[in-house]
Amino acid sequence: MKTKQLLLLILPLFVSCSNDSDDTYQNIPLEFKVPSNFPPPTYNFAANPLTEKGFELGKKLFYDGRLASDGIVSCGFCHEQANAFTHHGHTLSHGVGNGVGTRNTPSIQNLGYQTSFMYDGATTHLDLQPIIPFTNPVEMNGDFTKAITMMKADASYQKLFKIAFANGQINAENMLKALGQFMVSITSSNSRFDKYRRHETGGTLTETELKGFAVFNAKCTSCHATDLMTDNSFRNNGLAVNQAINDVGRYKVTLLAVDKYAFKVPSLRNIAKTAPYMHDGRFGTLEAVLNHYATGVENSATLDPLLKQNQKLGIALSETDKIQLIAFLETVTDTEYLTNKRFSEY
Repeated sequence: MKTKQLLLLILPLFVSCSNDSDDTYQNIPLEFKVPSNFPPPTYNFAANPLTEKGFELGKKLFYDGRLASDGIVSCGFCHEQANAFTHHGHTLSHGVGNGVGTRNTPSIQNLGYQTSFMYDGATTHLDLQPIIPFTNPVEMNGDFTKAITMMKADASYQKLFKIAFANGQINAENMLKALGQFMVSITSSNSRFDKYRRHETGGTLTETELKGFAVFNAKCTSCHATDLMTDNSFRNNGLAVNQAINDVGRYKVTLLAVDKYAFKVPSLRNIAKTAPYMHDGRFGTLEAVLNHYATGVENSATLDPLLKQNQKLGIALSETDKIQLIAFLETVTDTEYLTNKRFSEY
């Protein structure tokens, strides 16, 4: 009898300890692996260390439409994994109330190596980047006060914030840090091209692809530099100005005349999956993109000097060059990144 009574007294203590453990900060580090063919990351991991639970919370936030004013449009609504986290089928991004933005949805990949974000570089801090689409009236039209109220009333969020952050607070700072942890972890580094560069199994390129790589090195790498395929710069690439939108690009941020119609150089990784192309999605195919650089570049006061050499506009590309370039660009498709369940909603 005494043994039974003792067990009845002790059992609740075990249950209580178990529950407390489930609802307390779990500092389980999440490794960020830098591929050998990549440059060093630029993200400040010391300011926002990656943890398993921080990543888990960030992923939940990324796919939660309740953060938007209509309860539907999540980050993942415009960033679809199967299409390298772009908005497949949309020239311009769509948001709440079927609102239409002014730019094509950029891919989310290898953000930990970038120095600025958005086509105009509106922010240089990845953890602050979500504020822009979250508060934009034609994207998510979100409100931090309402979002925090929603999360505080949600048992799953109550638990996740407690175990993801030492202070356990459900607030805007931790919300943005969690999103940053998820986004910085979305890495694309296992395409056939990557394996070729690292001399790994499965990294064989055909003769046509190798010739395309040679063309790429000769004519594209001034802007699409390193194996990340971007130099993180802003350039006017000679597109005719879309008068209906008149997006002046980087100039919106700097107000410097030299930045008019300059946009961030995008990475070409997974480019075969991210049509339509350019900041306004005006080109539907890679062929159209290369035709622009070969014969469609328009002169202007801020045209990038690389596209105006020897009194000639654009980049000299033969039809064979174009075929070989496209064959090469197909090799930077990273199927693992496009299908990795770690990044998926379900």
